Amino acid sequence: MRRTVIAFDLDGTLAPSKSLLPDRMAELLDRLLEEYHVCVISGGKFGQFEKQLLSNLKTGPANLERLHLMPTCGTRYYRYRIADEKWEKVYAEDFTEAQKKEIVDVLKKVVKDLGYEEKEVYGEIIEDRGSQISWSALGQDIIDVLGEEGLHRKETWDRDNKKKAKIRDAAAELLPDFEVRSGGLTTIDITRPGIDKAYGMQKLMDMLEISKEDIFFMGDRIKEGGNDYPVKAMGIDCLEISDWKETALAVEAIIHVS
Repeated sequence: MRRTVIAFDLDGTLAPSKSLLPDRMAELLDRLLEEYHVCVISGGKFGQFEKQLLSNLKTGPANLERLHLMPTCGTRYYRYRIADEKWEKVYAEDFTEAQKKEIVDVLKKVVKDLGYEEKEVYGEIIEDRGSQISWSALGQDIIDVLGEEGLHRKETWDRDNKKKAKIRDAAAELLPDFEVRSGGLTTIDITRPGIDKAYGMQKLMDMLEISKEDIFFMGDRIKEGGNDYPVKAMGIDCLEISDWKETALAVEAIIHVS
């Protein structure tokens, strides 16, 4: 069946981690937006979407109106308004200041107790994204500072995902009132309970008045335990890919049969 929405994770799916949208993918998304609504959902904040995705997405206002942006795992949602020529925040599930402090204190304790504090970091380790608190082992700016070397360090920090699993499990035990999950290559994300990428997809379905069958999702962490898995668990058709080049091939196939 023909879908209404093609949805994507960002890091590792549309672009390398914290890196600019490749030109080839930018061209394919422009073509895809001619035929479909496109949703991008990721743990990054909106500023990261602007820097990583929108800055190299060369498309017109009509296409942008069909682009749905869901930063911080769907705890925020942005739509482009042609009349105002800007992105409008539709909703945000923000933490209180007390909740933020509780989460930050627990993350610091857990990482220290497990011995996972890194001596050499780049940028903030714990970032307040309003509706999500994110811990990044090597700092949020490592790729901005080190480029390809930074990406290599991220890819090799936790190849088997055991470090993130230990941090996640320990933090979840101390934060029973919150959702704690493994995010990107070196990241732990914490949101309000029950809020994950499935939550974001459900909000999108409600606003577009569509069903699960109308969505096709691509991500690089769809296996159980990955931050894309909740989308598969809710019954949306998914395709797990290993990098953005595989995503490009899949998008080309979708465009070809449209």
